[in-house]
Amino acid sequence: MYESVTYESILERMLGRVPDQFDKREGSVIWDAQSPAAIELQILYLELDAILREAYGDTASREFLILRCGERGIYPREAAKAVLRGIFDPEDAEVAGRRFNIGDINYVVIGKAVGGGYQVECERAGKIGNQFLGPMIPIEYIKGLRSAELTEVLVPGEDEEETEELRQRYFASFHENAFGGNRADYLEKTNAIPGVGRTKVTRVWNGDISPADMLPTEGVKSWYEGIRDTLDGEAKGWLDSMYRAAEEKKLTVGGTVRLTIIDSQFGPASEALVRTVQTAIDPEVNAGEGFGLAPIGHVVRVESAKAEEITVKTALTFEPGYGWGNLQKPIEEAVSAYLLELRKEWADCDRLTVRRSWVEARILDVPGVADVRDTLINGAEESLTLGQYEIPVFGGVVHDEGG
Repeated sequence: MYESVTYESILERMLGRVPDQFDKREGSVIWDAQSPAAIELQILYLELDAILREAYGDTASREFLILRCGERGIYPREAAKAVLRGIFDPEDAEVAGRRFNIGDINYVVIGKAVGGGYQVECERAGKIGNQFLGPMIPIEYIKGLRSAELTEVLVPGEDEEETEELRQRYFASFHENAFGGNRADYLEKTNAIPGVGRTKVTRVWNGDISPADMLPTEGVKSWYEGIRDTLDGEAKGWLDSMYRAAEEKKLTVGGTVRLTIIDSQFGPASEALVRTVQTAIDPEVNAGEGFGLAPIGHVVRVESAKAEEITVKTALTFEPGYGWGNLQKPIEEAVSAYLLELRKEWADCDRLTVRRSWVEARILDVPGVADVRDTLINGAEESLTLGQYEIPVFGGVVHDEGG
């Protein structure tokens, strides 16, 4: 705003207010008295300009943006630690609570993992915890332990939220008020859980069930009265509860919410991450009772987006000095990067489409590729449209040398 206010312009205005009968040349008493004042005034204008920039959300630096966000209850998401699957030999080795090491990174075993092995947490917060897999070295001697290995990332670690992402959330708060279990509320709370990258919210996801179909008919009543006396224990109690609920018209499809998530690396969420989110939003043991972040009465189901493997087959013409042998890796990286861009957009669109033209364009951008033709995506000549809850993952590129 004050870019045009310079030392020279300030000094000129100051000297212009001094009568011409006095000596105002450089080196005169008047000039020497006003020149330092003009410098200080220029500094003041620079500070005023900085204050104005820091006062608005679109120009504020991180420090002052955080203060602006705090006025709306928005705070930077902190760095989170990665949780990985650890496989130990023998399986009954006493590893719970023990610390291990890969290079400069230390890990600690925090408990059993769903599907086998143990959950191993990286001691350093951030994405760095996602980068290393393979053999681990115990920091202290563990009797009988023969090997320890990290095999996969269960809950990806995350760096502290970047400034521009925080700025986007700040402006989004003016357009959608996150309140009381509305869509914006679910998106904000779910995406804030460490390890979650993107979320799709589906209301009344079981709306294909008609409440009228749940009411027991005379035939159902006769079957119920005949079978209940043959049951005992939990089975009888469950059947009685379900029949009474149906008879008294207590069964409904309202209040159901489905959260479909991908992880912070924009891949399918692991079972461990799905369980973490489910417990945080609406614990299964207290479904609908409001013990999680979901409001009372909302029964929430959390699941991962389904991965659709994308395989590309194409015929390539190379420039002199190039061939499939030295370009296979950059071509695969180009296609993989395109699919990653699609996954980042997954939550903002109804369905993703892997476009044949874009695949060919990305391959043509690779230095050394002269032409692309006869491209097939998963064996078909046209673009591939995925389901609402599907994301594309890289499955490989095949060069059809006879094409």
